[in-house]
Amino acid sequence: MSFFAKLKSGLSKTSGKLGGGITDIFTKKKLDDDSIESLEELLIEADLGVKMAGELCAKLAKQKFEKDISAQEVHEFLAGEIAATLAPYAVPIEIDRAKKPEVIVMVGVNGNGKTTTIGKLASQFKGQGLSVMLAAADTFRAAAVEQLMVWGQRSGIPVVSGAHESDPASVAFRAYEQARASGADVLLIDTAGRLQNKSNLMDELVKITKVLKKIDESAPHRIILVLDATTGGNALSQVQTFKEMVAINGLIVTKLDGTAKGGVVVALAKQCHLPIHAIGVGEGIADLSTFEPSDFARNLLDIN
Repeated sequence: MSFFAKLKSGLSKTSGKLGGGITDIFTKKKLDDDSIESLEELLIEADLGVKMAGELCAKLAKQKFEKDISAQEVHEFLAGEIAATLAPYAVPIEIDRAKKPEVIVMVGVNGNGKTTTIGKLASQFKGQGLSVMLAAADTFRAAAVEQLMVWGQRSGIPVVSGAHESDPASVAFRAYEQARASGADVLLIDTAGRLQNKSNLMDELVKITKVLKKIDESAPHRIILVLDATTGGNALSQVQTFKEMVAINGLIVTKLDGTAKGGVVVALAKQCHLPIHAIGVGEGIADLSTFEPSDFARNLLDIN
């Protein structure tokens, strides 16, 4: 199955609810106050966010108020507007080979698919001819270290790790030194995501960034936040929480397969103004792909 087909399948819960709802509202009906209100509620329920839902409905009303309008016209209008909103934030990761290595720190709440995403990215980078190294700096969660080791073995990528509950910053520092010595193109660093103990997590993340800067003041070159689409609007609060700790400069949204909250990607772009590097729709290496706004918008609205 192609990624496009997986995306369509993955967004089916959202698109079924959204597309079916639009059809119910606009079957042989003019665009009036009642239908606009119903549409706005539907968009909010799909986790597009209150602001985006209001803006979309206002634009539609400006063009078509008190005029006949079909469900298909509404689908096409919304898909076009959503794609245009998302377009500036669709930014693929382009590795700068001159950095040797480009250091990418991956952050996110435990359970969001962070370690799996790192494994997928590493495999994809290697497939592009890049030399890759991984750092298992989530040292307090043995399962995360083991999972990263499995990804490394599967893809033939070296993984730097430490003893259980050892200092995460020391693992990151050693990994950076080894990556530089070996001439690696990219170093991906896994980190903890225990929000229930926010102060400790903040200290860990700040310390990791500080020790990396001892080697290169410009490091880390990227800090990417991995979000779980199934959390819906809660993903927005996670962005704010992590931004208080470190300078997030990109997002990856996972688990879009099987959620009715796929609209949260739109809310993230609208409210957070951060690049969305990729989206994930499954567990396989090929189930993570660069973000294509038009494909996403049309699948979200169930347009073939």
